[in-house]
Parts: sequence; C-alpha cells; structure tokens
Amino acid sequence: MHPHPMPTTAAQLLARARGEWQQRQFDAAERSVRQVLALAPDNADALRMLGIMAQHRGDHAKAADCFRRVLPVWPDDSELRVGLGIALHECGEVESAMAHLQRACELAPASASAWFNFGEALWRQARTEEAISALRRALELAPTHLPARLSLAKAQASLGQVEDAVAGFRGVLRLDPGHAEGWFGLSNLNTVRFDATDTANLRQALARDGQSPRHRELLGFTLAKAQEDQGDYAQAFETFRQANASRRQRVRWDAAGEHRRVDAIQRIFAHDMPMPLDPALGREAILIVSVPRSGSTLVEQILASHPEVEGANEIKDLPQVIDAETRRRHSAFPVWAPDASAADWQRLGKEYLARTAPWRKTRPRFTDKSLVTWYLVGAALAMLPAARVVVVRRDPVETCLACYRQCFTELSGFTCDLDEMADYCIDFIRLTRFWLERYPDKVFDLEYETLVAEPEPTIRRLLDFCNLPFDPACLEFHKTSRAVLSAPSAAQVRQPMRRDTARSTRYGDKLDGLRRRLRDAGIPVD
Repeated sequence: MHPHPMPTTAAQLLARARGEWQQRQFDAAERSVRQVLALAPDNADALRMLGIMAQHRGDHAKAADCFRRVLPVWPDDSELRVGLGIALHECGEVESAMAHLQRACELAPASASAWFNFGEALWRQARTEEAISALRRALELAPTHLPARLSLAKAQASLGQVEDAVAGFRGVLRLDPGHAEGWFGLSNLNTVRFDATDTANLRQALARDGQSPRHRELLGFTLAKAQEDQGDYAQAFETFRQANASRRQRVRWDAAGEHRRVDAIQRIFAHDMPMPLDPALGREAILIVSVPRSGSTLVEQILASHPEVEGANEIKDLPQVIDAETRRRHSAFPVWAPDASAADWQRLGKEYLARTAPWRKTRPRFTDKSLVTWYLVGAALAMLPAARVVVVRRDPVETCLACYRQCFTELSGFTCDLDEMADYCIDFIRLTRFWLERYPDKVFDLEYETLVAEPEPTIRRLLDFCNLPFDPACLEFHKTSRAVLSAPSAAQVRQPMRRDTARSTRYGDKLDGLRRRLRDAGIPVD
C-alpha cells in the first residue's frame, strides 16, 4: 500500500474531498472519498481520510480499521497514532490504545495534542497521577489548550486537590468566560459558592447564541446552583426545571419498560437458581448498589480505605458480561436466566473475575459500584455466590431532589423529571427489598442517614458483613488518597462525615407532588 500514485480521476476526487471537508460539507466529502476508494481501493490517503470521517461520526470501529490498515505506510506519524489510540480506547481495546497514544508522545514530544489525548486516556483508566503529568506537559507546550486545562482540573478534583481544581476551572473561564464545561466543572466540585458576579456571568453565557443544547444545560444547572447560593430557591427550581426539560427532549427513557423489567426480574429470581459448583467463587467482590447521589461513593471510599480493598469506581464489567451472554443466547435478560445451568453461571462469574483482575493486583478484594447493578443482584449472586452486596439508600425525597439537581450524562434519563425519578426510586426500593429478603446473608442494607448519625457502629457492621477485620483507617476515610471518578462526590469524600446534606426543606411545596407520588407507592416520607 502506498500513498501514491493513483489514477488522475481519483486524485481529483481526493482533492475535492479535502475541499469539501474543510468547508464542513461532511457527507459530500465522505461520498467523494468512497468514490476514490472505488477507483483505488488501497489508496492510503483516502483510507486515512475515511478513518478521520468515521471518527468524526462516532464510528470508532470503522476508524480503527482504516487507521490500522494505513499504519504500515506511516508508522512514525504521531497524529495517526493518536487517532488510532482514541478509536481503540472507545472500542474497549484499552491496552493497545494506550500503547499507540504513548508512542505518539514519543514520536512527537512537542505535540500538545498527543500529550493531551494520552493524559485523557490515562485519566479514564484512573491512572490519575500519570494523567496529571501528561496533561501538564500538554499545557507547557500550549498554555491556551482549553481541553487539556479542563481535563487537568477534573483529574486534580478526582484526587481531592480541590484548590488546584478550582484554580484550573477558573483559568478556563478567564480564557473563555462562557465556557460551559468550565462553569459546570466548578459547580460539580460542590464546594464552591458562587457570588453575584458569577451569577451575572452565567446569565451572560446563557444568552450567547449558537450553543449546543448540552452546553446550555450545563450552564443552566450551574446557574441554578448559583441561585441557590444566593438563597433564591424558587428561581433555582425554575432554572433546574428548564434545564431538565431540555435534557428530557434529548435523552431516551422508557419508564413503563423499566417498571416491567423490574417485575420480570423479581418474578424470575423468586425461583431458585441452580446450586453453585463452587460456593467460594467471587469472595473478592463487594458490589455497591444504589440510586445516584445516595452515598455510594462515600461507602466505597470507606471500604477502599481498608488495606485489603481496592475501590474500582463505576466499572461496567458486570453489565457487559450479562449483555454479552444476552447476545450469545439471542434472548433478553432476565428471560434467559431460568435456562442457565450452574456451569453457565460459573463461566460468567469466572469471566467477570478475569475482567476485573487488574483491580486485585495489590489488594485481594475490590468494590464494584456500577449504577445498574441493582437490577443484576440475582444474576451476580448466581455468578459469584461468595460475593457481598451492599445496598446504599438515602431518604427518597432527598435522593430524587439531588438527582434532579445534577446534570448527568445521557445514560441517566430518569433524572430529568421528578415523577419519573420517583418511579425509578420506587422500583429501586421494591427490588432491593426483594434482594434483601431473598439473600439475607449476602445483601446488606445500609441507610445513609444512619451512617452519618452513627458512623463507627455502622462502619463496624459493614466491615463485619464483608468479612473484613475492623481497621481504623475506615473511620478516617477522608484521608485516603485515591482517584474518585464520580465528579460530584470527589471533593466531598475528602471531608469528614457531614450531617448537613439535606436540602428538601428549602424547596417547600415545590416537592409536594414528589412526596405524594412516593407515599402513594407505600414509601414513608417525612
């Protein structure tokens, strides 16, 4: 394969494609490139361009394929390595991705883009110290590189370096006063109080034209928190409502379908699963299940302060193992669960343990805090009969309000509407009560308010349940140095236990409908 020569027509088409791409006529450019490849299927320039187009469209598998094919032509091209590294990282081929990104930095040590992308990938792997040094290199090379500045501040926040993170986010806003991610990063620390100047600047940023809905929402959530800081809760609630209404138009959420899924899980797991072939399998795993903003990051920080436990943050291995089995069986979960044999469950358990092995390199046990695990407790205990499950729950009105006040990613569609949020919470309470009754020796009920009011006895009970000897470091959890990737909680778990986290009373009758819906479902509400 060679970048040249090629038929004249193909060369003209390629030149046209480049022009169309520069003018942001993306579809036309892609059509032209495909015409080039019809005439010269192995043309490296065209294949590389097709890869860039696929990446732009979010088709990372196609991008990786194109970039891999042309790598032998340009093995020393740093930009090509960066593109391939990003594509592979998005496809879950993490080790290969990291190797290409690292090689890009070696090939072009003066490339801020290479260092930025390497740093970003390191941060996503929770290799936070290394990420910080790579991102600092990027900023030395390009002090106005806003994405690197933003990522560095997020990485510092995840390590609890709150003052550095605040300075970093403020630095982004000095360079671009309306930067939505910069404002949101600042508000997500949950330790910064916004003043009247901030509020005015946020209003100005929101008035700017041409912003994406996502950026408008980030600014909206931040403005609402600034209004809270100014004591204007009525206005804050209205701002949260508008930002959530915008999100609701963009995210998919099938509340009725979720309710039916919980019904099906409860019905199927009411029957006994086959006796495990190895009852000791999975004793390494401690699964933490909760609704967001209920204290699960705090509980993980407490457990990860124990010398025998590594905190893995919100890993996706359990749902990915279940999803792969679902595809293999051409069925849906939980429909296939009754057909799975003891050997099937053991195979899935071993696959999960193999995938999570990196978390046990230095400590024998680890926590898994995925937010969808509450659906999968029955499957998890069939796969890992010796695992422990900790259900973390908080006052449901406080939980629903906290989720409503938080701008999550597109995956948390249930948080945009207080009625849907209530229904999600109701389903969570219903299913986790079922797990507690079904597996009383393997599932632990931990109420956030009890943990805060009586930390030591609660932590002792928790450690006892997890078969861990008591360690005083768990009481001093805020001193534990580790990366916490849940942004809203990263700064909070560096502080001693706080008792002043309740907010619902400040919103008065705005939450009456929420309270009614919870009460109607039989959930006691103050």
